[in-house]
Amino acid sequence: MSITKVFKKFPRTFWVANTIELFERWAWYGFFMLFANYLTGSTDIGALGLSQAQKGIIMGVGTGILYFLPVITGAIADKYGYKRVLGISFVVYSTAFIALPLFNTFAGVFAMYLYLALGAALFKPIISATVAKTTDEETSSIGFGIFYMMVNIGAFIGPLVTLAYKDSGYTTVFYISAGVILINFILILFYKEPEREIKQESLGEAIGNVFRNIGTALSDFKFVIFLLLVAAFWSMYYQLFFTLPVFITQWVDTSSVYNFFEGFMPAVTETYGKGGQMDSEFIVNFDAMFIIIFQIIISSIVMKLKPLKAMMGGILVCTIGMALTLYTQNVLFVITAIFIFSIGEMASSPKITEYIGRIAPKDKVGLYMGCSFLPVFAGSTLGGVISGNVYGSMSDKVNLLVKEVEKRGLDIPAISKDFSATEYFNRAGELMGMNQSELTQFLWNTYNPDNIWYVILAIGLFAVIALYFYDKLLLNKKP
Repeated sequence: MSITKVFKKFPRTFWVANTIELFERWAWYGFFMLFANYLTGSTDIGALGLSQAQKGIIMGVGTGILYFLPVITGAIADKYGYKRVLGISFVVYSTAFIALPLFNTFAGVFAMYLYLALGAALFKPIISATVAKTTDEETSSIGFGIFYMMVNIGAFIGPLVTLAYKDSGYTTVFYISAGVILINFILILFYKEPEREIKQESLGEAIGNVFRNIGTALSDFKFVIFLLLVAAFWSMYYQLFFTLPVFITQWVDTSSVYNFFEGFMPAVTETYGKGGQMDSEFIVNFDAMFIIIFQIIISSIVMKLKPLKAMMGGILVCTIGMALTLYTQNVLFVITAIFIFSIGEMASSPKITEYIGRIAPKDKVGLYMGCSFLPVFAGSTLGGVISGNVYGSMSDKVNLLVKEVEKRGLDIPAISKDFSATEYFNRAGELMGMNQSELTQFLWNTYNPDNIWYVILAIGLFAVIALYFYDKLLLNKKP
């Protein structure tokens, strides 16, 4: 069947749901792409000045919980109705965005991020379930490809909009995301509740059954091993948001991209550049742009491949791409690596769920599919450790400079609310006889912060190799 005929088979609810998804992702990524630098940036620019370890806990654990909660929120949506729970999620979302910039301590921001995660968790299972209920075997592959493309259109637009107003303060960033969520209050009026099975069991019984089903699925040792290996992939994937924006801000010279746009599209540099450098989030956002352009092409190629081969190949390409983004100070090299990463992301991510459906016993497919969130939860949490403690000790520019200052015995006040990281760097540069560019290069050459790429490469290669032997040695059934 041609793609045109497939498109005509989708009901209106499918398109409304995907449009709601687009605006939700717009709001989410509009702040999330900037979140790592907001948490760890210098206080004099309106950021919070938290440590990389604190950032890792907030983003890793908080995002992990976001992916765990749909176990419960999915049961809530089934019990009380998709449309009603969507409305509740938008209320939580919008109030969380408005409240988040009111907190500036680790505990306060972490608590508010968990509240925001609740709003996202209430939302997350509903739209994917709607897409599933409005597609069939013939249209599901293209349908979920469209869904994933909508996710990335929102992910691409969101940071471009909020970055344009970042100079007005990070508070504006959160308010913009809140405003975008409010659009969905209008769209929900056109959302028609898809048919769902209404059971007589109480909510407590429904949630209890969900956890019992998960326990049944996790009693399969081979399945647990698979989930752990996939978690390694997700831990690497999340470095795109947890680590890369910080790495680019701290280490990468983006002047060549700045000069390019300054010559051909100066409006871009006026909006997304400053001091001859581009915003790091603008560079990272190339990932979403690549997916928008190439998603349908990659999906049409990958759908012909066996799930395991597509998944392993995609994870390998992802690994190479993400590792290389943290390898150099050359922004053009970084953008190329992001492109490589995006190809792997498009090839592997949709195939993970498909593979779970293939390896599950025929009478337990639903049980196994319900566990597909677990590796994302585990991967995000592990990814927070990599982005936090590991990056903090190996690659964080602030920590490395503090180490150098202490080694030289320089008399500089510790970074605090009264003495920002920017002031610390300026004072260190003065005492060491270097401008900021020279100081950055000195720290790069002395401490090799790019060595973190070895960590990413090792995790990804382990996942690919282990998946190969998992399929050959543990599975009797080969998809």
